Amino acid sequence: MARTSSAASLPLQPADAIAPDWIAVQLTLRPPDGRTKYVDQLVDGAADGVELRYFSWRSALSGSYDVFHAHWPELMIRGSSAAKRFAQRRAMQILRLRLRLLRVPIVRTVHNLAPHEVGSAAERRALAAFDRSTTLFIALNPTTKAPTSAPLARIPHGHYLHRFSDFPHAEPVSGRILYFGIIREYKGVDRLLDVFRDVSDDRLTLRVVGSPSRGQAEMVADRLALDPRASARLAYVDDEELVDEVTRAELVVLPYREMHNSGSVLVALSLGRPSLVPRSPTNTALSAEVGAGWIIQYDGELEARHIVDAIDQVRALPIESRPDLGGRDWSVIGEQHRAAYRRAIQMVRGRS
Repeated sequence: MARTSSAASLPLQPADAIAPDWIAVQLTLRPPDGRTKYVDQLVDGAADGVELRYFSWRSALSGSYDVFHAHWPELMIRGSSAAKRFAQRRAMQILRLRLRLLRVPIVRTVHNLAPHEVGSAAERRALAAFDRSTTLFIALNPTTKAPTSAPLARIPHGHYLHRFSDFPHAEPVSGRILYFGIIREYKGVDRLLDVFRDVSDDRLTLRVVGSPSRGQAEMVADRLALDPRASARLAYVDDEELVDEVTRAELVVLPYREMHNSGSVLVALSLGRPSLVPRSPTNTALSAEVGAGWIIQYDGELEARHIVDAIDQVRALPIESRPDLGGRDWSVIGEQHRAAYRRAIQMVRGRS
């Protein structure tokens, strides 16, 4: 049976014990908080014999575990002050040395090809060194390449069918278009609000739901004042409210300026809502997987015509149709993660 823990209590396996039956995994993620995040994928899908520990620098630097599993490693070294960032970079350096001496593998899930917000030169050097120390990378889609020559396992992002099944699903409101998720500059919410004003059909409405990063709340407020058809809920909503907002939409629009992987797309698909997204190899592969009409792609910058055309395509979908998410079951993903952990342990402990 899988377990989770915030404390590191099990001793490290001796160096000649290859791929133990019980694997303690130190994540770089915080515990689930009731609002859907990627950590929920790992917790709910964890295979038997895998124990997950949540991140703190204390547990990372002094705890005992078999695998160090990194997600968005830049977030480990982005403290609120220059002094904290310097200390965190040194801590990452010590961590890499510790893991090498103890023969604990680093596994890193490649969520993005590069951090969305560019860090300092010192941060980039620290992250490049971390990648060079990584034993095994995990890609969430068939197009991602490993940052180094280290092996790459492909484990898809899971669906949310079961997670959302207990919440009431609303009927879609005709003409409602939704953006949801954290509002950050690279996600193009400003572009969406601007081009929506060029949509002449007054029967269409736009809803923006999500927690804004610095400066984004003001950006949204300024644009909402220009179009009475647009509204917003600027907060990190819980799962029940998220399900309600998504299922009330006819179409989800995710106008990211750079889009490699997106959990929001899987949320929308799990709730039976098509998404309008920028064309990319990842989105093209996802479209082929889930079936025609569920992933609608546009080329270049988002324009008003893309939204209007997408609404027409959504309304052409058969009422009872659903996207094919059969290859993204959490239990299968949990088994795949356990296999990746075992492989990484074997690599650093001397056997293939």
